[in-house]
Amino acid sequence: MADLKKIKKKLVKAGFPDIEVSGANGGVKLTGEVGKYEDVLVCGALAVAKDSRGVINDVKVKGYVPEKMRVSAVKDDKYDGKSPDVLVIGGGIVGTAIARELTKYALSVALVEKEYDIATGQSARNDGMIHAGIDLKPASNKVKYNCRGNAMYPKLSKELDVPIEMCGQCVLYTARWQKLLFPLIKMRGAKNGIPVEKLDKEGVKKLIPSPGIKYGGFMCPSAGILSPYLMTVAFAENAAKNGAEIYTDTAVTGIVNDGEKITAVKTNRGTFYPKVVVNAAGVYSDVIAEWAGDRHFTIHPRRGVEAVLDKKARKATSTVIGKFVIKSSTGKGHTKGGGVIVTIDGNLILGPSAKETQERENEATTAEEFDEVFSKQVKLAPELKRSDVITYFAGTRAATYEEEFVVEKSPVIKNLVQAAGIQSPGVTAAPAIAEDVAKWAAEIVSDGKIKMNENFDPIRKGIPIPREMEPEARKKLIEENPDYGVVVCRCEEVTKGEIVEALRRPAAVAAVDSVKRRVRAGMGRCQGGFCTPLVMKIISEECGIPLNEVRKKGAGSEIAPRRTKGGER
Repeated sequence: MADLKKIKKKLVKAGFPDIEVSGANGGVKLTGEVGKYEDVLVCGALAVAKDSRGVINDVKVKGYVPEKMRVSAVKDDKYDGKSPDVLVIGGGIVGTAIARELTKYALSVALVEKEYDIATGQSARNDGMIHAGIDLKPASNKVKYNCRGNAMYPKLSKELDVPIEMCGQCVLYTARWQKLLFPLIKMRGAKNGIPVEKLDKEGVKKLIPSPGIKYGGFMCPSAGILSPYLMTVAFAENAAKNGAEIYTDTAVTGIVNDGEKITAVKTNRGTFYPKVVVNAAGVYSDVIAEWAGDRHFTIHPRRGVEAVLDKKARKATSTVIGKFVIKSSTGKGHTKGGGVIVTIDGNLILGPSAKETQERENEATTAEEFDEVFSKQVKLAPELKRSDVITYFAGTRAATYEEEFVVEKSPVIKNLVQAAGIQSPGVTAAPAIAEDVAKWAAEIVSDGKIKMNENFDPIRKGIPIPREMEPEARKKLIEENPDYGVVVCRCEEVTKGEIVEALRRPAAVAAVDSVKRRVRAGMGRCQGGFCTPLVMKIISEECGIPLNEVRKKGAGSEIAPRRTKGGER
């Protein structure tokens, strides 16, 4: 247990004498009030201790009332009384990977996601890097799961028919003296099991025609790229194929526990009675842990803005470019510094930034933050222009004060398994986290006598993509289904056949943004300016929905709602 008196002294010295310090669930609990959110963060950071499970930071900002969790407007008893062996809370890449992994066992599996679709949070709001892990702290959960997950992706790519590209990451020196540190960098790589290659100035030029940094650098060849939202969809589709139930618009609103185990999980659509609960709830994972009876960590949301560039900008680099910084992701600013990231779909992404935010679902972007990201990253590739930018977005990371993943069987609540505090490199780590979490959950359900699912099928076939086919194969596909010859999205050359197939898939959602994530309709230069009406028409016809009821995303986002005689919507 942490030395609570020592932590109290730190707080007093920092100017917070009124903050109370106590122990709870093996962690350090802080209570009290401060004048601003920055002080809450300072208090939490001061309470981090090696011999503690984590920081439970309940310090409040005086007069501040946080926004309520975003919950679907849907309220019914549709799922009331369901009793799966395992209930996974959270439909991001970690939750869906866990659901798929669980179907390898002879278990009944359900996943609940509070949003209208899977992959709407941070799993759709990141750059899609498969990290090498060179900057991660040795012996940490982050590096352990990152390296395992990285090695799993080539096989997963084949099984789930989701493309990856191991393009490597080039880290550029910003000063000549940094070359002297390469032996230490190589040693760090060896500790983490990561190959590192030295690059001189000429070696860099082969990868980056016009680099902004001119002192060479080093290459991490095990880094790669994928579409994080498409991989999340693939995990969910394969989980559903193997028997998992995926419930969207289903928010957990409370958990009943008797001090030893969870007995019920309440949602806006009824109460579930699972044997085991898996907490993969992202920015709300500490709230779920609190309700479940074993909170020992705190999520302090960190928002990052990224800019997406037109595909014509891809010629600037054939690899991911980053700038060498001495401090890692646990240093000042809590960011790896971002970079210029190539994407699997041919665009470039600049960013991310890293801003602490009080609100868990703050996905706002500002012109100032975009300017900051662009100005910083364009130094790595000076030929990039603002006119290359086609959109920008923000995602909120689920950071803990320890800056570490919480992946564990709860020692307090017998039927709780947690995959919490998952921020970067969460996409890379997801399949490895899923392996451990699923195994632990199966052990709890079966009391250690695990039974495998003999009918598990790891294969998920992706939607045919005519634009990527050879002429003869494309011709044959169109002859078999003429819809694959009808181009709907001209920017991305997405056909009607792809959209219809996306709407017929497991875990499909009849919304424009759901189609966008699955087949890229609307992700091109015009950002859906031309194809959205056509996509809406296809959704209306395929799903039997009146055109005025077709939504952009969740309930209340109807794009062309019917007007009354008085002009009201």
